[in-house]
Amino acid sequence: MSYDWLTGMDGALHWVESSPESSRAVVVTWRPEWNPSDVDISRLDGANVGSSLHAYGGMPYAIHPSAGAVMVDGSTGLLAVDIAKAKTAHVYGDLTQISDELICVREDEAGDELVAVDIVSGGLRVLLATNGFFASPRPSAGQLAWIQWGRGAMPWDSSELWVAEYRPGWPVGRKVKIAGGSDESVVQPQWDADGNLYFLSDRSGWWNLYRWRNGQADEIAPMVAECAAAPWESSYANYVILPRRRIGLVFQRGPRFGLVIVEPDGRMNPISLPYTAIKPHVAAIDDRIALIGASPTSSQQIALVSTDGSDKLEVIRQGAASVTEAASISVPETIQVPSRDVNLTVLFYPPTSKHGPAPMIVRPHPGPTYHSDLRLDWEVQFFTSRGFAVADVDYRGSTGYGREFRKSLDGQWGRLDVEDCRLVAMHLLATGRACPSGVFISGASAGGFTALRAACEDGPFLLAVARSAIVDPVKWMVTAPRFQRPHARILSSDGARVTPDRVRCPVLLIHGSRDDVAPINEVVELATALDRRGRLSGMLALDGVGHYISTPTAISVALEAELQAYLDVIRNGGHSLP
Repeated sequence: MSYDWLTGMDGALHWVESSPESSRAVVVTWRPEWNPSDVDISRLDGANVGSSLHAYGGMPYAIHPSAGAVMVDGSTGLLAVDIAKAKTAHVYGDLTQISDELICVREDEAGDELVAVDIVSGGLRVLLATNGFFASPRPSAGQLAWIQWGRGAMPWDSSELWVAEYRPGWPVGRKVKIAGGSDESVVQPQWDADGNLYFLSDRSGWWNLYRWRNGQADEIAPMVAECAAAPWESSYANYVILPRRRIGLVFQRGPRFGLVIVEPDGRMNPISLPYTAIKPHVAAIDDRIALIGASPTSSQQIALVSTDGSDKLEVIRQGAASVTEAASISVPETIQVPSRDVNLTVLFYPPTSKHGPAPMIVRPHPGPTYHSDLRLDWEVQFFTSRGFAVADVDYRGSTGYGREFRKSLDGQWGRLDVEDCRLVAMHLLATGRACPSGVFISGASAGGFTALRAACEDGPFLLAVARSAIVDPVKWMVTAPRFQRPHARILSSDGARVTPDRVRCPVLLIHGSRDDVAPINEVVELATALDRRGRLSGMLALDGVGHYISTPTAISVALEAELQAYLDVIRNGGHSLP
């Protein structure tokens, strides 16, 4: 079970709950006077709640006091209101509500629009249009705030916060840019009850919290930490405004998350939590903070956290499973590995069944603008329970380390990330944690590209596994979704394409037939060429699967194929080439 898009309104919590088994997502409501098992579920008849705005999604529902949940159909991308059913060329997301009006972003191949929909009549008005991108529309009394960025940019590189005069039913009035620019990323605007506008900006080198009032923006809670997630989806919320001008703020240092309360006088009081990972969806009921948290020994769960100093925590929705016996799970050790300019953070999971050097899988995360998750990962446990060590690498370009580190991969994708993974592998070999006859690299999406590029160089890796991989960043500038095309241009470098003649170790390719982010055609071509050269360990095409391999059956098939590929190399004495 997965939980996302947690919000609080009128004393109730709402979230999207999805089940891999049923491939369905619903909006769930819970009130404090109910037991945790007592929830109200809002469904779309015969459909799935979800948004594919900007390919990766945006807030897919809004709560109206009388009409209830207004949702986006995850299958069509259309709003569940009459006016949208004829707009088949558009995708909707980033929903918010004021009075009887729904404000959201809709997208087509030409660009984005901010639109207002009358929830009662279904009538739709276009408020603003751009050939670039909009996100996070936030209406308040007489004002509307939003984020925008250009067609050739990514929002974590450069974006802008704008405010305009606005009343429901009227056009947008005078517009003013509040923050942002070519060298600044601004995200997550929120209004407080006094009409002050809060936002997160990385102008200091770290995404920190600012408040705009009386025409001036002031830093509220400066810290050497990231207080925002890279906006792969629109309408993230890493902070929540509490009563009495207090703020609950999630921060991230490396792969580890924490929570502080920012008091009106600027003091920051940390909240003790049993979680190391917190999703960017925090909400509030009165002065309690609701969050979705996880740890290396527990799956994600929804909890209410007291902010009165007691650190009392109430779990209101349990995850799929937690581990009660420490011996049954591999808990990671956080290791710092020196690189050329910086230290790299590695989550090292030892095998549960043996001590000393072990076969090892190095995993570049699927960003590249992301980070390794410090939470219970059953795919990691699949391998550690079978005698393998796993090393998750936050290579240069990862989030959680500030803007400079995040931007260090620009123009170096397929070089610095590969160098970092190789350095980590060599360090773990030198320190006796891995055995040289079984060192592998495995990645998904952008991490799959890193794995393929690592297979093109000399080094310790005897096999590369690439799931949902990008093969040619230059071609990906055209085939990628509109949102991500600039990403390929910014990251890529000359000669970045994976060509079969450069591959030096066997490769296992795993790919979904319905992958819209990285289409399967290039992977099939690569597999055919690798097979001719004797470098193909296998090509597993998963019928009906998209970019994310998420169903239990598909995950099981992929993991078994990966395990068998590793065992074949090990049984051959670590000699991977014919």
